[in-house]
Amino acid sequence: MKQDLFQAPDYYNLDDLLTEEHKLIRDAARDWVKRDVSPIIEEYAQKAEFPTQIISGLAEIGAFGPYIPEEYGGAGLDQISYGLIMQEIERGDSGVRSTASVQSSLVMYPIFKYGNEAQRKKYLPKLASGEWMGCFGLTEPNHGSNPSGMETKFKDMGDHYLLNGAKMWISNAPFAQIAVVWAKNEEGRIHGLIVERGMEGFTTPTTHNKWSLRASATGELIFDNVKVPKENLLPNKSGLGAPLGCLDSARFGIAWGAIGAAMDCYDTALRYCKEREQFGKPIGQFQLQQKKLAEMITEITKAQLLAWRLGTLRNEEKATSAQISMAKRNNVDMAITIAREARQMLGGMGITGEYSIMRHMMNLESVITYEGTHDIHLLITGLDVTGLSAFK
Repeated sequence: MKQDLFQAPDYYNLDDLLTEEHKLIRDAARDWVKRDVSPIIEEYAQKAEFPTQIISGLAEIGAFGPYIPEEYGGAGLDQISYGLIMQEIERGDSGVRSTASVQSSLVMYPIFKYGNEAQRKKYLPKLASGEWMGCFGLTEPNHGSNPSGMETKFKDMGDHYLLNGAKMWISNAPFAQIAVVWAKNEEGRIHGLIVERGMEGFTTPTTHNKWSLRASATGELIFDNVKVPKENLLPNKSGLGAPLGCLDSARFGIAWGAIGAAMDCYDTALRYCKEREQFGKPIGQFQLQQKKLAEMITEITKAQLLAWRLGTLRNEEKATSAQISMAKRNNVDMAITIAREARQMLGGMGITGEYSIMRHMMNLESVITYEGTHDIHLLITGLDVTGLSAFK
């Protein structure tokens, strides 16, 4: 097992913007990643398997619903704390962060925000502790960037709902105990339903042959005349705005998480270029290598400031969906660019599992696409600044 030598860059003394609680929470997550994730993650990525033994550790560092009130099992933390936890987990691996952010923002968040008290008390404590894992069913085989076109539907059968349809690219699906599923009723209105494993006609086949997020469990959700109890309908919000509200929370976490992946690639490249010698001197002494490193730390610093400001706005309940889109797009693009540059700095060693960079690069190819593609987020910003929709 390799030793994790990561040292976090903080070029603009951004720690001064954090509270002591923020730093304690971040450092606890960082220490856990170094101890429990980094030594095993390359092995699990190589064999395309999620390390289920880390679920209890994720719960212990508050990664499941950190902003959910303590009465429901959450940690009752603020949005910056949530972001910092996601940053540290993704520094270890994007797939592990996906597992945590799906549980928090796409399962616990809608149950807390859109569910009733009975649903909150039944599901949230078990999700917060990691006893139960959840997944989020929105994307369909024919509908990705256009979720309003979903074909999954449910009918009112009197004493229950009958659910039919399919979802794909669902993180946590293969082992989740529950799924928050978005489907249209007979009038075409989108609602959220809590579907539990074991309900007849509900299956979750695993997605194989991924070259990205290999240490994350991905699957499908298949609904073949699934009888869903009426008390499993989320009653407090319907329409497309309901799942999009969940995605705002998840995209916020991604904006922070991508910084972690970028920091790990930068730190690896920085250490390597001081040790690797060519032409009689460390490669870090060459101008082109210094250019790469200078650009990396500049972009990381800009992304850190963007995420911190967005976290402050989220704490004040002032952040808009468009602002979240900007941060998700910018920070993931920043991270994948840094991963590619760092890979080149390591030459052939950059493609091996001895270093984390190639794994980060492959993972980020998914992160730049899921929960709103790079180009869709660009058009969201375009709509926000012009008032003119490119989607119509």
